[in-house]
Amino acid sequence: MANNEDKPGDWKDYDDFAAGIDTNRLPQSEDLIGKRFAITLCNGEKLSLDFPEKNSCKWSDDSSSDNDWYESVNVAPNTYLLDITFTSRPRDSRTLIVNTETRRVLSVLTHVLEEKVPGDPQVTQQFLPGVLGDEPPALCSIEPGPTRDLIGLREFSRYSPNHLYEHIYLSSTRYAWQNLIGEQRGHGDVDLATTYKFDENQYVFSFREFIIPVATVFFFNFDEMRSTGKFLGITSEGKIQNTPAGAYMYNASMTYYEKGCEPV
Repeated sequence: MANNEDKPGDWKDYDDFAAGIDTNRLPQSEDLIGKRFAITLCNGEKLSLDFPEKNSCKWSDDSSSDNDWYESVNVAPNTYLLDITFTSRPRDSRTLIVNTETRRVLSVLTHVLEEKVPGDPQVTQQFLPGVLGDEPPALCSIEPGPTRDLIGLREFSRYSPNHLYEHIYLSSTRYAWQNLIGEQRGHGDVDLATTYKFDENQYVFSFREFIIPVATVFFFNFDEMRSTGKFLGITSEGKIQNTPAGAYMYNASMTYYEKGCEPV
């Protein structure tokens, strides 16, 4: 069960705002059905993924294997967001961004802790770049890595007619949000965030909330002004829930900082 001792009395739970937050999301893709991926992550971990049918993934890593639910979304040319949940490990999910042409990969492993550590989010994340297949990645491609590119950006994300959020990317470790339309209207906070650059105008953005036990993984395609991703967290009933989400993005403004006064 989530530890809600520090939650304001009128604060909404994860399941209160999650319904319908996938309205503006890109559709699932069936492009990968019948394909097999072999991925090597930068820590040496090897993943094997086989997609026999929609929403069914046979996977193995260095220590285990299973057949679990997955979804695939074509988020940019030759680029897919793969999200895998685990029946045997419901507190974990692995999200992979894979470019089948450049062979670049970014893995985000999201884990919901059993108990909240005071002062920290209850959901943790691990980010690992990788390579698809046995060949080296394309020489001209960008290796996914942490970036400061979004610092200062103020942006609106419209997930549905009933979900409009304002986001401000404050630093390399934090972002601010407030709800303009929706169940959380009037609420806002500053939470921990991580941003990786995946390719030109393509970013992987994730945040981990302090007040409620939830984290996200989103792929930002600024050429198309679309975000595609998911939430993983604990509902008001104490259940682990993995929820798809996606939005149309609208850039509002950009703040530029004097040299020597930039955020961390």
